[in-house]
Amino acid sequence: MRSSSTNRESGLIVQIPAFFHYNGDSVDFPGISMDVSQRVEARLRAANVKPTRQRIEIGAVLLAGPCHLSADQISARLRESGSSVSKATVYNTLKLFSRSGIIRAVALDPSRLVYDSTIEPHHHFFNADTGELTDIDPAEFDIGSLPELPAGTRAESIELIVRLRNK
Repeated sequence: MRSSSTNRESGLIVQIPAFFHYNGDSVDFPGISMDVSQRVEARLRAANVKPTRQRIEIGAVLLAGPCHLSADQISARLRESGSSVSKATVYNTLKLFSRSGIIRAVALDPSRLVYDSTIEPHHHFFNADTGELTDIDPAEFDIGSLPELPAGTRAESIELIVRLRNK
């Protein structure tokens, strides 16, 4: 299980990479290798997404390491780093990344969506009191059996959110 950092914005505690600076050619992450922008660009190209400056900046926030971030958190990180990417561009890019399989959207409730950089199927603990979202390794979670599936369907994946409250 990966643990979350203690950064808290918009009611969520998240795993998040260090702040970055984008100069048009590369992304500078203190303490993180300089190939982040190349990895982001390669991941975008592999998904047939044109790697624009804004998409690389947004991708650098999400793809530098495992994280669960809301659109508002991503916008805040970009602003804090001096980026001029608009909130509308962030939302549109997140939808594009999600549709393209670059990230996954996780609905915590009907009004709260976070974006997960880990695209392989996995489960989460969500602490409703603290807002903490933590990955659970699928190997650590055993589901004995499924109910009978509707005719003409097959199970593609099982991804659970275990909702928690503090004692």
